Amino acid sequence: METLLVYSTDLTDAQWLLIEAELPPQKTSGRTGRPRKYGLRAIFNAIFYQLRTGCQWRLLPKDLPPWNLVWVYFCRFRDDGTLERIHAALRKQVRKQAGKRATPTAVILDSQSVKTTEKGGRAAMMAARKSRVASAISW
Repeated sequence: METLLVYSTDLTDAQWLLIEAELPPQKTSGRTGRPRKYGLRAIFNAIFYQLRTGCQWRLLPKDLPPWNLVWVYFCRFRDDGTLERIHAALRKQVRKQAGKRATPTAVILDSQSVKTTEKGGRAAMMAARKSRVASAISW
């Protein structure tokens, strides 16, 4: 059953299945806590809305979960590596669809990729010397 998309940034069912597989397992310590008011899919829809539109967190539309809750989840997912795992899973999927290996086997760097000073070497690292000529305002 396809979920109705409210925004163009909302996840499709297939996209959600891929992301949901990369989420850390929910911690259960035997205690029961307050049930979530907003599902993780709604949280991710809000995160993707903010990332795509570039709006400030506080200006998320009112029909999405509250901005401060979305921000907390975003920071948690960023810090615990969840976003990196999702990115890696998406990269693998795209590479497989393109007929490539899941992970790249080589890296290419060219001279335009690494910028340095034109002077280079030790001279470029040394601080400029102060002039020994007296200043016009010195006594």
